[in-house]
Amino acid sequence: MSDGSSWISIVLLAMLAAFIGLRLVSVLGKRTGHERPVGDSYRTGAAEVTAPSARGPDVTTRPAIAVPPGTDMALAPALQAVAEADPSFDPDRFIAGAKAAYRMVLEAFWSGNAAAMDGLVSDEIQEQFAEAIAERDGARLGNTLVSIDSVAITGAQMVGQMAEVTLRFAAKVKTAGADAADTVDVWTFSRHIVTRDPNWLLIATDDEA
Repeated sequence: MSDGSSWISIVLLAMLAAFIGLRLVSVLGKRTGHERPVGDSYRTGAAEVTAPSARGPDVTTRPAIAVPPGTDMALAPALQAVAEADPSFDPDRFIAGAKAAYRMVLEAFWSGNAAAMDGLVSDEIQEQFAEAIAERDGARLGNTLVSIDSVAITGAQMVGQMAEVTLRFAAKVKTAGADAADTVDVWTFSRHIVTRDPNWLLIATDDEA
C-alpha cells in the first residue's frame, strides 16, 4: 500500500506542477524571441555608449559643374556657388529654359498681352512692360523673333537667399516692313532658393549698349 500511495502522490504532484505551469504561461505570456537578454537590463550609473556617426558635418557639396559653351570660364566659381546653394541649378538646363522664356516674353510684349508674362517676370518688370504696351495703346507690333543665335551667361551671384544669373542673348528680329536685324539683349533672372517654386523670374532687362 505504501508503494501505491507513493505513486499516487507522485502523480498528484506532477499534475499540480503542470497546472501551475499552465497558469504561469497564461499570466506571463509566451516568449516572442524579441525580449531583451537578462544581462542587458538598465543598470544605474552605467553610461550609454553611442558609436560616433560616420558622417562629418552636414555640408552639401556639388561636383564641379561644367561651364556651358560660350560662357567665360572665369565665371566657373560664381556658377559653382549658385549650384552649391541651389542643388537644382544646372547651367545648360537653365540656358534652355531662359531661351524659352526670352521668346515667350518678347512675343507677349509684341502682342500687347502683359498677362501672358505671369510666372515669367517679376511684378516690377511686368508693370514696366504693361506701361510700354499702354503707351502704344495696346497696339500689336508686327515683330517676329527669327532666331536666337547664341546665349551666354555673363554673370552669376548669390544675394542672400536669392540666386541671380545674367545672360546675353544674340538674336535676329524682323520688324514689319523691314529685314531681320541683329539684336542683343542682356537679361537677369532670379530665384529664391528656399522656395519650392522652381521657376526663375526675369528681374532686369537691358541691351548691350
